[in-house]
Amino acid sequence: MKKKFYTIGIDSGTQSTKAVLMDVVSGSERAIAVEKYKLYEKDDGSREQNPADWISAVKKTIRAVVKLSKISPEQVLGIGVSGQQHGFVPLDKKGNVIRKAKLWNDTSTQKQAADLIKKLGGLKRTISAIGNSIPPGFTASKIKWLKENEPANYKKLALILLPHNYINYWLTGRAVMEAGDASGTALFDIKKRDWSKKAIRVLDDKKDISKCLPEVQNSNEIIGTLKPSVAKILGLSEKCIVSTGGGDNMMAAIGTGNVKPGMVTVSLGTSGTIFAYSDKPVIDEKAGEIAAFCDSTGAWLPLLCVMNCTVSTELVKTAFGISTDQLGKYAKKVKAGAEGLLLLPYFNGERTPNIPDGKGVMYGLTALNFTAAHFCRAAMEGAAMSINYGVDLLKSKNI
Repeated sequence: MKKKFYTIGIDSGTQSTKAVLMDVVSGSERAIAVEKYKLYEKDDGSREQNPADWISAVKKTIRAVVKLSKISPEQVLGIGVSGQQHGFVPLDKKGNVIRKAKLWNDTSTQKQAADLIKKLGGLKRTISAIGNSIPPGFTASKIKWLKENEPANYKKLALILLPHNYINYWLTGRAVMEAGDASGTALFDIKKRDWSKKAIRVLDDKKDISKCLPEVQNSNEIIGTLKPSVAKILGLSEKCIVSTGGGDNMMAAIGTGNVKPGMVTVSLGTSGTIFAYSDKPVIDEKAGEIAAFCDSTGAWLPLLCVMNCTVSTELVKTAFGISTDQLGKYAKKVKAGAEGLLLLPYFNGERTPNIPDGKGVMYGLTALNFTAAHFCRAAMEGAAMSINYGVDLLKSKNI
């Protein structure tokens, strides 16, 4: 019987890491494993995770899919990693993580984001310089937060990585980034597809932050092979290659065939994103609400992100002790509009519209609609309302 070969796809998300073992010829799934981890939250808008938890999840899920499939190490030819965007992973000169990573949905850096926009000359000049505004979720504001709030840790800063870059760094020992993920740092000129000297200088005019930024290479390029020590831990061959990979939205675009004009993808998770392919930059010069990202194929990926999507439905599920299946069944019992019950789902602040210190509101409660079914319906409609706001914005740009 002819020996089969496989690749492993890793998706490192906000709630969990998933590993998928796929046949390189047929593209069929052979095994899947998922590992959840903790999110550290504070009332000031902080949302952080320990990068060590991501690595632990990568170890467990890769070993699990290899064990489930009963294959030999040399049958796994390569690994590709996608991950949550924007998260700031600070490393020292020895490659050690300095502190927990501040994530994409961390809104505690809104002051720093506003300061950076002001230093760049205001919103219009900021968008002119990098193609984007600087919401609190973008990486640059988190770097400035570290400088202002933890100067001792900032002094140690030698390398800046994003979540999926850090996993690649652990796998191979090499630090690289790709244009799609780099677009969400607010340190990257999306038109030139290169680091913005102006944005970097504004971030710190004394410390040369450019020396902390990794080189940028294409998503489909090979970073290297597994470090011998890592290969041993994972039970894989040292010859196993690792690709550059990319941000979760960029990889989702490729996975859904969104690599040509006329395609739009809607991704529903902790956040909700709507994005489309473009062969030229699509810049929201007026408000910067549309993220003018590069994609991972050499083109661009105009994107809208709402921070609260399944957040509302998960909260309702927990509050009423129901499953996802029950959530849907309950919601069907109530007519559209939830009989006047409206959920404004800004539980973690919001990016689109940009309300970083926003709060959730349940409006229109009565004795008649105070039921689990009505809450389920309102939670789903609240998330849909936010997504529709993004769809309308993209339509305004003829996408």
